[in-house]
Amino acid sequence: MEFVNINLNFHKGIVIRFRKDSFKESFRHSKDFNEEENVLWLEEKVQEFSNGFLLLKKENEYIRQIELTIKRYKNRVVGYTNLYYLAKSHREKGCAEERHTYALSYFKNNVLEEYHLRVSPTNRRAIKSYQKNGLEKINEEHKGKVICMRGYL
Repeated sequence: MEFVNINLNFHKGIVIRFRKDSFKESFRHSKDFNEEENVLWLEEKVQEFSNGFLLLKKENEYIRQIELTIKRYKNRVVGYTNLYYLAKSHREKGCAEERHTYALSYFKNNVLEEYHLRVSPTNRRAIKSYQKNGLEKINEEHKGKVICMRGYL
């Protein structure tokens, strides 16, 4: 497996396709997905957190996208996972470990003790995977449309 830093000049189509698919997976539709807003956000974040925005390549095919940032949460600085995406053709095949290992390493290298992510409550497969990796539910947001989870390093 090869980790490749996202370069929007080369990877824009792939990352937008993956982000849109993750939106569909989480919310069962993509009608609210705004490609232009996503591109602008990605341009900013890829520059700020270049080693946190990666594609994973397996046998010459991009199969995974990881987006990791650092943000403030209740007067603490925490790691934040914006996206863990895995192409449909590779789901349910035990591929989650590489992304989690990389994320933990990234957050540790940035001297963080805690990291968060948000997930749709309907994405039971993802929630189960996150719980297996030690994350716990903190709260619900956006009128129950999103669950916030936390893990410790």
